[in-house]
Amino acid sequence: MPSVLVTGAARGIGKSIVEQLAATGWDVVAGVRTEADAAAVTALNPQRISAIVLDVTDADDIAALEQSLPAHLDAVVNNAGIVVAGPVETLTSDDWRKQFEVNVIGQFAVARAALPRLRESHGRLVFVSSVNGRLSTPMVGAYAASKFALEAGADALRMELRPWNVPVVLIEPAQTDTDMWRKADDMVVELEAAASPAQLALYDRHIAGMKKMIPLSQKMAVPTAKVVAVVQEALTAKRPKARYIVGLGPKAQVALVTHLPAFVRDRLLGLMFGTPR
Repeated sequence: MPSVLVTGAARGIGKSIVEQLAATGWDVVAGVRTEADAAAVTALNPQRISAIVLDVTDADDIAALEQSLPAHLDAVVNNAGIVVAGPVETLTSDDWRKQFEVNVIGQFAVARAALPRLRESHGRLVFVSSVNGRLSTPMVGAYAASKFALEAGADALRMELRPWNVPVVLIEPAQTDTDMWRKADDMVVELEAAASPAQLALYDRHIAGMKKMIPLSQKMAVPTAKVVAVVQEALTAKRPKARYIVGLGPKAQVALVTHLPAFVRDRLLGLMFGTPR
């Protein structure tokens, strides 16, 4: 049976990927951050799922992959990711480091650790990115920057690994019905708590626009099953695409907005996200 490592597997998209792949005959190694999460995800399908503690930002956890991964590995789904929200001006250097450590540096650390096995098996390396890897929007600049960086690195890696027939694939969902989006209001609360009074005074209308945008985004969120189906296609297609955008709406959004002149794009996104002129 084919084997796969899935990172960020305790909840959301990662957990759904683990469940679906296990149900369709994959032996899944689920990377999670705690022993409690490991027990919970293994219980979903003990015959097919094993779990390891894997914080993608922890050098010891990365080094341990040499021993904890199966000798034969057919694929990696690099799914772990976080969102650090807020106006770019208000984000500290530590905020930026946290965002990039998980979404970029950790992703490529896992890839680096797994590549000897993938090279031997001619396996696949899948990165769960975002439409924000193509399109930056107000109040999530750090997140978008991390996804742009992830996609740039994956593009280079795809070309570099061609001699060994190791496909590198990017999955680009938009809003997805996960606990992260369901609890998006908490993200705004944290943003407001971290900002100084002066910063809140400067960006109060931006934050108000973000609050108005969240319910709309939640209504637009696609079921995790749609993302999982695209990941499964990327893992099983004879000739996988370099990129898969999840959903017709996001495909249209990316196709339209990324080809607009910058001033038109800025005006349109500003209206959507409630950014004051």
